[in-house]
Amino acid sequence: MPIITQTDLATNIYAEIINEITRSDASIAEKAISAAESEAKMYLTRYDLVQLFGTNTVAPVINDELLKALVKDLACWHLIRLSNTGVDYGAFRTAYLDAIAVLKNIQSGQAQPQNWPYPDSSVNSIPQGDSVAWNSNPKRENYY
Repeated sequence: MPIITQTDLATNIYAEIINEITRSDASIAEKAISAAESEAKMYLTRYDLVQLFGTNTVAPVINDELLKALVKDLACWHLIRLSNTGVDYGAFRTAYLDAIAVLKNIQSGQAQPQNWPYPDSSVNSIPQGDSVAWNSNPKRENYY
């Protein structure tokens, strides 16, 4: 279940514009919403995504308006890329870039949304991955 629906996009873009862009095909808007959610999830991997976004069968536990607004901005951009009939392309591009900037700030830890859950790490499990990172200073070549 997505955290937003096509009717939720009406706060950012008029319903008749959505119908004109999608030619009254709701599956196009659903694909734009799905792409927007996937894009947001890429930046929010350190949070519990099941509680934030839900799954196909389970509704999200956390009802956060900031997250919904960010996903709406991303979805509107994905939608108007198909056809920008009667919308200000620059304004939606700016909203899209602003949403990505906020997601990057959340990802880097510069912004901390309230009440967003982290995954349950109480289970004693081995971390994913098998790579080890290391580095050193370059070799010095001093001659006397």
